[in-house]
Amino acid sequence: MENIELCGIDENGHEKKFSLKNFSGKNVVLYFYPKDNTSGCTAEACSFRDNFSRIMPKAVVIGVSPDSVAGHLKFREKQNLNFVLLSDSEHLLSSAFGVWKEKSMYGRKYMGIERSTFVLDKQGNIVKEWRKVKVAGHVDEVLNFLNNM
Repeated sequence: MENIELCGIDENGHEKKFSLKNFSGKNVVLYFYPKDNTSGCTAEACSFRDNFSRIMPKAVVIGVSPDSVAGHLKFREKQNLNFVLLSDSEHLLSSAFGVWKEKSMYGRKYMGIERSTFVLDKQGNIVKEWRKVKVAGHVDEVLNFLNNM
């Protein structure tokens, strides 16, 4: 997982390549979401944005979706996001974390991201995970865990 390299947008809005090893020595909140600019994903991203000053002393925030880097840049600018967004268009990282899943909507089956969050420790080990995340109150759960780490 730590050798998977993805393109993304850094916290300052610059395009670059990332791998999880870039964040060794730091705790990481790695959250996977289905799609930029949808209601749930926007609410989740804005919640991380709004709580950034509370999270940042404890961990780096990284959002991951299958959207393009250009799409992430627009999403970042529109929502004034202040953390890293990675483009996982080939589903490499989402598959490695087991969140690229078959989903169903109105009887139609398709592949997509299961909204999930992982906390990685400074060595890159998964120390907490939330699967099938409900957006409301989720960032508070993450903060509570980080405060007790």
